[in-house]
Amino acid sequence: MIMEVTIDRELCIGCAICVQQCPQGYELDDELKAVVISTRAPGIMDTEEACPVGAIAITGKDTPVGVSHFQAKPVGLGFSREPEEIPVLEKLEPVVRVDESSDVWVFAEQREGKLAKVPLQLMGRARDLANEGKQKVVAVLIGNNVKNLAKELIGYQADTVYVADDERLEHYQTVPYTTIISQLIKKHKPNIFLYGATFIGRDLAPRIAQRVKTGLTADCTKLTIEEDTGLLDQTRPAFGGNIMATIQTPDHRPQMATVRPGIMKVKTFDPDRSGEIIQISPDLRRDDLIAKIIEVAKDSRTKVNLEEAKIIISGGRGVGSKEGFGILEELAELLGAEVGGSRVAVESGYIEQDHQVGQTGKTVAPELYIACGISGSIQHRAGMSTSKIIVAINKDPDAQILTVSDYAIVGDLHEVVPLMTRELKKRGLGGLEEDISWFPKLEYWWRNRVWTVTIGGRRWWRGVCAMLGSRSYIPGSTRLRSV
Repeated sequence: MIMEVTIDRELCIGCAICVQQCPQGYELDDELKAVVISTRAPGIMDTEEACPVGAIAITGKDTPVGVSHFQAKPVGLGFSREPEEIPVLEKLEPVVRVDESSDVWVFAEQREGKLAKVPLQLMGRARDLANEGKQKVVAVLIGNNVKNLAKELIGYQADTVYVADDERLEHYQTVPYTTIISQLIKKHKPNIFLYGATFIGRDLAPRIAQRVKTGLTADCTKLTIEEDTGLLDQTRPAFGGNIMATIQTPDHRPQMATVRPGIMKVKTFDPDRSGEIIQISPDLRRDDLIAKIIEVAKDSRTKVNLEEAKIIISGGRGVGSKEGFGILEELAELLGAEVGGSRVAVESGYIEQDHQVGQTGKTVAPELYIACGISGSIQHRAGMSTSKIIVAINKDPDAQILTVSDYAIVGDLHEVVPLMTRELKKRGLGGLEEDISWFPKLEYWWRNRVWTVTIGGRRWWRGVCAMLGSRSYIPGSTRLRSV
């Protein structure tokens, strides 16, 4: 008998217990309702009993491949497992004990002799965390002919820089980098170690965590120190951005996290700062250099750098076609912006995958994010909700993207975007990607074409934008409210 899983959408309350128990079998849609993505996912048979409102019905219960035999009961918004036999995992003895650890370390990622932006962002946050515990900021720099970058790291708040400069380290390789940093950790015992959530950081950090037997929180968006315990609170989106989870590492050191690019702010460079630069000789064995790089072949295509963009103009399903992105590209060229896309736009072939914004794409935090024809799924919002200013253009006044927008234009993007481009050209506001001070002028343009009403004692911007010929809601707060 074929197993079928059905969900009563009227009963579903969006608690995400089914997603938590069986992430390969369920996900939440734009309306925060559970939907089935695979009936053969491990643990799916247990979700019928786990659902607190009885919204899940499973028929034809043949055991699917990899099914879990642990029964689950809801506990608040989580669940507890009550198996007949609980497997006990041996607790790992820490390599670095809590009472002997100190200082905040940062992996200073560089490529071709140039520091990436994300370690400079992390240096600023590391300084704030170190100041709370009266600790030092330490950077680890690895590569070939990179000694000159150490002084730059000091100017960006490092107190000490360990430099492993060796011709064998010219190109990033997982094993030798892991060996060098693991040796430093075991010798100097850092309290906190931060990495950028880049391709390199995401590859390197888990290897080091395993070597030194500590935890790792990936893709953090916020790092703070808990006042009572002094532990690092590592906050990251969970369940498609539906909730924010805060994670701690209480018993092992260092407390390790990867941080999404663009989240932290770079502190002002201080050329007069002084610090210590320590040269280290990499202790690498033959086993650490098992791979030999013969040639580095660079992709001839121009790569988009969404993580570091100050302005991003993204398109979704509403753009309608690959050709439809032309009007977005014209506006982007005028503003010196990058062009992004939703998952639907990428899967539909409208735009290349390296332009994708969202949980399964890139996480961005530009000064200005303009979303055109994007419904605003949880997965997309998880990748752009920390943008400083969000403008949404959508025909649907109930689109989810409007709930995170600072400004919204309810109208056809194919009419609105060309008019915005024309207006910006007329006012000479283009080509200012390094300074978006023109944006308040654009805001003024919008506000001068709407009228205010008072509802329930509160004033809201509402009306018809004469130039755009479409309804425009511009509230006084950062949360859009439909009136």
